[in-house]
Amino acid sequence: MSAPQIKRPDLPEYMTWEELERLPEEIAEQIELWNGRVVWVRRGPAEHQRFIRRLTNEFELSSRKDMSTQTEHCWDVELECNVFLGATGKSDFVTPDFLVYHCLSGPYQDIRAANVVLVGEVLSPSNTQTDMDAKKARYADAGIPWYWEVRLAHDESAIDTVRAFGLQTGYTHLPDDVRPLHPDEYRVVGEWTRADTDGIHFDHPFPISIPWSDLEF
Repeated sequence: MSAPQIKRPDLPEYMTWEELERLPEEIAEQIELWNGRVVWVRRGPAEHQRFIRRLTNEFELSSRKDMSTQTEHCWDVELECNVFLGATGKSDFVTPDFLVYHCLSGPYQDIRAANVVLVGEVLSPSNTQTDMDAKKARYADAGIPWYWEVRLAHDESAIDTVRAFGLQTGYTHLPDDVRPLHPDEYRVVGEWTRADTDGIHFDHPFPISIPWSDLEF
């Protein structure tokens, strides 16, 4: 999302998908609906878009290698597509920077969280941890197994850290009158920096191998 920021109009706190569709595209693309609540999405610098594209390309390469040997597998990899969190309806969705999902049965279908196996976010220095924690919690509540977080460097056009998270479900015993707000949460299961000259290697949801040099060119 490298286009210049458009001035935000005065919108209601809650909208339906149908109401969102009637907005100009340059406005609607800046909005997610969280159970119908309007959430404005921060636009990142050019580096944000650049590294989304590179990471998506690398995930697609790895997915295609997996499908070439595991013919029962069918993966699709995309960037910046809406993921609808309910089984029906469209007024509750998030838009990850990149995602991997099971191939759908036909073209032009909505992507539902139940089909998604991995989502990722590229975090610019301007992203707040509070905003990202809230979005991460929505991914976890939707049951998406894998979440990747890519942090950009503050002082140069480069990736600083890549972290992979796995979804842990359930919780330890609590008093009968206490319930966690989010019983499912992500745990860090992998972390890489530019010091890892061997690159990024992870085996889920398929073998992922990304030479660090392919992210730097």
